[in-house]
Amino acid sequence: MATTISQIKDNEATRQKKNLTASQKKTADATKEGVVVNNLVKTPDMCNMCDTMIISDNIKLPEKLSEKEDSSKKSLIPISLIATGAMASIALMSLLVRRSAKINLTLSEAQKIEPLQRNLSINKETDQAIFQMVSCTNQKTILAGTGVLAISAMGFMGKMFIQGFKDIWVKKQEANIEKNLQENLIAVETQSFSGKIQIMRSMLSQKAKEFDKFFASHSDSAKPSFKGNNDIKKPNNQQKNDNLKYFAMGALTLGAIIGLTFLTLKNLTKGKVYLEKTIVDKKSKISQLVEKSTSKSNVAEKENLKNLFQSIDASSNYIKEQLAKLKWTNKSEREAFIDETCFNVKKSTAKPDKAFAGDGTPKPSFYSHVDDYRAFFYNYLLDSSNPVFKNLFFGITGITAVSYMGNTLGEGVKEVQVKKMNAQTELSLQKRLVSTELRNFKAKKDADINPLCDEFYTQAQKGKSKQELKIMADNILSEIKNGPPFVYS
Repeated sequence: MATTISQIKDNEATRQKKNLTASQKKTADATKEGVVVNNLVKTPDMCNMCDTMIISDNIKLPEKLSEKEDSSKKSLIPISLIATGAMASIALMSLLVRRSAKINLTLSEAQKIEPLQRNLSINKETDQAIFQMVSCTNQKTILAGTGVLAISAMGFMGKMFIQGFKDIWVKKQEANIEKNLQENLIAVETQSFSGKIQIMRSMLSQKAKEFDKFFASHSDSAKPSFKGNNDIKKPNNQQKNDNLKYFAMGALTLGAIIGLTFLTLKNLTKGKVYLEKTIVDKKSKISQLVEKSTSKSNVAEKENLKNLFQSIDASSNYIKEQLAKLKWTNKSEREAFIDETCFNVKKSTAKPDKAFAGDGTPKPSFYSHVDDYRAFFYNYLLDSSNPVFKNLFFGITGITAVSYMGNTLGEGVKEVQVKKMNAQTELSLQKRLVSTELRNFKAKKDADINPLCDEFYTQAQKGKSKQELKIMADNILSEIKNGPPFVYS
């Protein structure tokens, strides 16, 4: 019958296997399995199997073993809900489109949104160069466009070289850092390993003395305590201090929130007062403009009045009341200006400038907004006789190249320094974890051995013979040496 060895979680073994190759890991696992088999798979003898294996009379299985996972949730329900929800969203969108089309029929001209024209922005210098070569083909645009494409290729290859150089250098430094870390971890792993061996030897010595004393006295009445060694120092408990800090931080945060809330309300109140004062000042300016109006209108006067009414979001009645006082002799012009001002003030949207949004016709338009050092090279090729274009190209291209190289090399140095600090932090953490790992190991050893010792004295009280108890004691000592959690050299 084949013996199956389950994998056991051990921090020291994990550290040792971290940088092993696949073949090394396979060899190490095979060695461990051999050690376990040699220590645990024993040839049965004629002794009582219960005494040999220290089997208790009545040990219940863990309650967790009989727990069953609730699998009543149907896996298809979420999928169905998602699919239905997606289709419902599409149906709602179609309803929105239908409602919008119906509403647009009843909207006034002031409430309708201005039409949007497709305005194609060319922001890359290579795209602009190709656009010029295609739309305005001549000797200059072809020469300039070809030059921009050539310098773009040169810049791309230069960036690849610098980035590759940085990656290779960082990788070499990372390898050196990792080697130094592993060298430093040897002492940490040795300390952890020797500590576990020392714990096992101490337990073997303690239990062997207790068993020798028991067999020497032939007394079954005394039952030593096997609750483990509680001399291990535990870390200082700072929970109370931490709670006080958390409460203090929470109180300060709450106080800051309340204070900022009052400050916000105070600012809003003052802002409202200032806003009302601004409205009063602008209404005074409107009255002054109306009083200074003459028999003939002028463009500046109209624009000023429109802007002032717009800034205070004036009502139609207020606009009509003020503009009716204008001294213009042309009444029809005044009425038309009143209607136009009311319409513009109450209009939901403003028409964008043609330079950005075109004229509103459903035809595409193009404009270029380039922020690229190659644009200066393009200008220089278009007019190489202009020394300003030449100086701009070399100056801006030079500072761009130096900035990129400096930034890339700076990133490389930063990555190396971060890796060095991470390695130091890892080494410090592993040193701090040695005591934690040893306490963990000792607690697991006690959890394995204490029930066996309790069973030993239980059987002794039931009248087991000295020879049978001797077998049980030998197996307990063997369990201390070879039992879980396992340690491998």
